Amino acid sequence: MPEAILLRGGRVVDPAAGRDEVADVGVAEGRIVPPDALPAGALELDCSGLVIAPGLVDPHTHLRQPGGEDAETVETGCRAAALGGYTAVAPMANTDPVADDAAVIREVIDLAAAAGLCDVYPVGAVTRGLAGEDLAELGEMVEAGVRVFSDDGRVVANPQLLRNALTYALAFGEVAIAEHCEDPALSEGGQMHEGQHSAVLGLQGKPRESEEIVVARDLALARLTGGRLHLLHLSSAGSVEMVRRAKAEGLRVTAEVTPHHLVFTDADLVTYDTNLKVNPPLRTAEDRAALRRGLADGTIDVIGTDHAPHPVERKEVEFDQAAPGTIGLETALAAVLTELVEPGELSLLRAIEAMSTAPARLLGAADHGGPIEPGRPAMLVAFDPAATWVVEPPFASRSRNSAFIGRTLRGRVVHTIYRGELVVADGKAER
Repeated sequence: MPEAILLRGGRVVDPAAGRDEVADVGVAEGRIVPPDALPAGALELDCSGLVIAPGLVDPHTHLRQPGGEDAETVETGCRAAALGGYTAVAPMANTDPVADDAAVIREVIDLAAAAGLCDVYPVGAVTRGLAGEDLAELGEMVEAGVRVFSDDGRVVANPQLLRNALTYALAFGEVAIAEHCEDPALSEGGQMHEGQHSAVLGLQGKPRESEEIVVARDLALARLTGGRLHLLHLSSAGSVEMVRRAKAEGLRVTAEVTPHHLVFTDADLVTYDTNLKVNPPLRTAEDRAALRRGLADGTIDVIGTDHAPHPVERKEVEFDQAAPGTIGLETALAAVLTELVEPGELSLLRAIEAMSTAPARLLGAADHGGPIEPGRPAMLVAFDPAATWVVEPPFASRSRNSAFIGRTLRGRVVHTIYRGELVVADGKAER
């Protein structure tokens, strides 16, 4: 791989520096350097018409390894991430064995280092085995590098246990407890959002209140403890409004939304497409509008893909038997550009902030998210905002359960630079 790269004539969009201008960017020995400091023979990449931004950071992904290698491995997931413009991802703890101790955390980190495609910042489990009964070894996992803990896929149902987790995490500084907000009693058996469309389709629904009740409870516990709370994949307008009020009050809360909740609604399930069966479910157009407004005004801090790969046999079944989840690492940027930036609902600077700078801050990923300035680690993406493409398998991901299959998107990653190395060049993985 080249030791020196010149990205010439791109539009540099850098939220960390408040910068949006056409400029050259130099890379040498793994770091950003002034273009005039590059050695002779540097690889020159013509970036005219491209956007150069800090590498994207996904705060919520599922790499499935260990235990779910039929759906994804750390290597295939990291390759999908690199092709999507990501230089860092945060894999969730619901593996087999569960990432509830330092040994599993180190295994995932080592697998990513061997792949050499992007950094991983594993999310540790809040409770042992995700069972919701006893706290996992949080301190041990912090020493292994964990900064976010979550039983994602399951709510921490016991409020005293969540209170203890939020309080204990305070001892470790900027460590967050991330919650999957869903009351199991209200959502059990639900296949989609409860409303007009679930009634017409004959599918049992999940009311938005199943999310909002837990959001309200968790915000109350954040107020009580002073702990740092992160709310995963919000789907409801009511949840957005509660977070808005909590932030105005000064609570230490951050929130996340996925590209699929920003794009689709429950009306799209009319075809019974199992790739659109996700958890939390797609909700109404009014909920979607509230999520978009919340993202634009900063109430929602980050965009997380919730990349959830499944083997074919878990998706190509009857709707009520299908596993929830969609892959998203390879389509997230284009979905946001197509559905929010291009129509003017979200500025490009804010989009990059929500997909890079803010999630890097959440994860404590100091090498990521910019600013793009000399001396910083070279974690960069260059993408063509005007390129159109149709989402079709095969994917770099080992799975193909994409909610966006058949959809025409605008915006495509051309180059991804990870620690100074060109891991994606001209839209193709170099490894």
